[in-house]
Amino acid sequence: MYDYIIFDIDGTLLDTEFAVLSSLQKLVLEELNKDLSFDELSFALGIPGEISLNQLGISNVSDCNAKWNKYLKEYFHRIKVFDDIKDTLIKLNELGISTGIVTSKTREEFTDNFTPFELNDFFKIVICADDTEKHKPNPDPILKFIELSGADKSKAIYIGDTKYDMECAKGAGIDFALALWGAKSSFGINPNYILENPKQILKLVKA
Repeated sequence: MYDYIIFDIDGTLLDTEFAVLSSLQKLVLEELNKDLSFDELSFALGIPGEISLNQLGISNVSDCNAKWNKYLKEYFHRIKVFDDIKDTLIKLNELGISTGIVTSKTREEFTDNFTPFELNDFFKIVICADDTEKHKPNPDPILKFIELSGADKSKAIYIGDTKYDMECAKGAGIDFALALWGAKSSFGINPNYILENPKQILKLVKA
């Protein structure tokens, strides 16, 4: 059915929620003197860090984003590849399916926070936040991927865990599958497919 599988990173390939929100929580307490809950900060999952900080009313965004990334390293031991992701990527590769990434991470964040997990070789094209002027939920990052890959939109699908991911995919004119292992809930999201386990991705290419 699909011959291009495009992945988000946070909440889809990597379980980063605790690390991202804990480090943001620390930053907000320091900068704004506010002790915000994970629920109050969860909007930041899936969009570039600088946009999240702007929405929180933090003024020195560039410096604080660097500080957030520094704090993230304190929780790096809590980040892991989701179960069954690597086996699924190996199988997709064996089947000749092209796999890529569209992420809200900057290229530097990708290098620092994704490369250590040794999954890079599975992805021929990686679109980061600094590759497009507009970011998720705008469709430009996926459209950039389509442009570089030459993929047929009807044969491409984006897999992510947030409403931002869905809106990005739909805006770009491709299908969207919700990674329920990262999203935890499908409330407010209208995907083409709901996947409870990464191995179910194989059904999208075998159909």
